[in-house]
Amino acid sequence: MTQTTERPTSGPPPTLARRGRGVLADRAFSATSLAAGLLVLAILAFILFTTVREAWPAFRVSGLSFVTSPEWIPNDPDGDGPRQPHYGVLAFIFGTAVTSVISLVIAVPVAIGIALFLTELAPHRLRAPAVTVIDLLASVPSVVFGLWGIIVVAPNLVKVYAWLHGLFEPVPGLRSLFGEPVSSGRSFMTAGIIVAIMILPIITSITREVFATVPAADKHAALALGATTWEMIKGAVFPHSFGGMVGAVMLGLGRAMGETIAVALTIGAAVQIVPNVFASGNALPAVIVQNFGESGGDFRAALIGCGVVLFVITVVVNYVARTVVRRAEVRMKGAGA
Repeated sequence: MTQTTERPTSGPPPTLARRGRGVLADRAFSATSLAAGLLVLAILAFILFTTVREAWPAFRVSGLSFVTSPEWIPNDPDGDGPRQPHYGVLAFIFGTAVTSVISLVIAVPVAIGIALFLTELAPHRLRAPAVTVIDLLASVPSVVFGLWGIIVVAPNLVKVYAWLHGLFEPVPGLRSLFGEPVSSGRSFMTAGIIVAIMILPIITSITREVFATVPAADKHAALALGATTWEMIKGAVFPHSFGGMVGAVMLGLGRAMGETIAVALTIGAAVQIVPNVFASGNALPAVIVQNFGESGGDFRAALIGCGVVLFVITVVVNYVARTVVRRAEVRMKGAGA
């Protein structure tokens, strides 16, 4: 008795069918990813459009001086009659920039040092607790940092500011930078210190993850050639991690530029452009939260315009940073070849 095997007489072979389903799945995944990316861009464009529309009355009143003038006059300052208001946010842009630069100058070296210690030098039993503490620090609400800054940090730093002012007063270039401190301690420097503490966990966590992706073979090869630990870090870790480090710094900068409550509590709320980092000032997000609840009309539009300016500055800064990273990576690849 002979057993026969029936073969399908129609339809594609199983291998081709599976390949066809795989192609359809790849196309569906590509379309979904593209739609997600376009959705993000559409949301950003919608946010920009709606905020510009709401801020347009203030832009119409002040014109280009909205971003070039340091005068912020929402109401009649003399009380002797009506006066045309003027909205200039240059002082707030200056305060945002100064506070962000101070926070980066303090936070970036410390964050990179902590990340290097955790990835290259720390014992294994110490790494997990240290990472946990850093993650917990990132979860502390900003208002807690702000209250701690205004209650504890600012009053105790006044004496330190006064000592630094006396130390650098004979130096012509630094005399203006470290000028006479305000008695309350609420200043650009205090806000920058508080923001530096807030962005430290973000930069540290991302930088640590980037350092962990450096191939072990590259580090072992450098050590085998007689390099010291620092030479290995400088020659193998930093070049491989440059793009990720810049990305971590940019995320920290974005947090620093957009920080609201902590800066509003510690910067002093003064509308001025001065070289003295110990003087009071204000920042774009801080002036919004300080005045938005009682605003109306063109004043409300001007506050929304502050948000538009901050949005544009953030986009421009991130674009410049990505351009710098791409050019640096091209130079590194060319040098390596």
